[in-house]
Amino acid sequence: MSEEAKWYVVHTYSGYENKVAQNIEKVVENRKLQELIPEVRIPMETVTEIKGSKTAEVEKKLFPSYVLVKMVLTDDSWYIVRNTRGVTGFVGPGSKPVPLSDREVEALGVETGTPVVEVNIRPGDSVEVVGGSFDGFTGTVESIDLDAKTVDVTVSMFGRETSVTLPVTQVKPEG
Repeated sequence: MSEEAKWYVVHTYSGYENKVAQNIEKVVENRKLQELIPEVRIPMETVTEIKGSKTAEVEKKLFPSYVLVKMVLTDDSWYIVRNTRGVTGFVGPGSKPVPLSDREVEALGVETGTPVVEVNIRPGDSVEVVGGSFDGFTGTVESIDLDAKTVDVTVSMFGRETSVTLPVTQVKPEG
């Protein structure tokens, strides 16, 4: 196969993402078309949700109603994907699918799948420290670094305001 497979974005009915991905994979397997459509992916993110004192790892769809398909664009591959039940069309102008650029693939984390932390606190919020050496202290959020998954909190220690950097998992909204 001379042409290289590229990533295309397929729009689906809401809630049909998994079914569409499974159906495309099944057709590819049955017709031995792995060279034409090597990969189908639903971009997911692992989100650490912090609610009260509970933290939970939750899988969420990054782009609801969209499925990414890595394929060599031919009449056959286009027809297979376009006519899969639940697919409303390719993303692109008119009827011609447009592949994602390498930069877009990289920005979407399609190849890597980087986890995300969802935090329900903001700078200025009062928080309680849960765990670590400052367990039980209350303080005010100064800043949040989502990349490092840390939060800077000003706590009152021995009558003085002290700034400490903590993992986001060690703070919860006060109250």
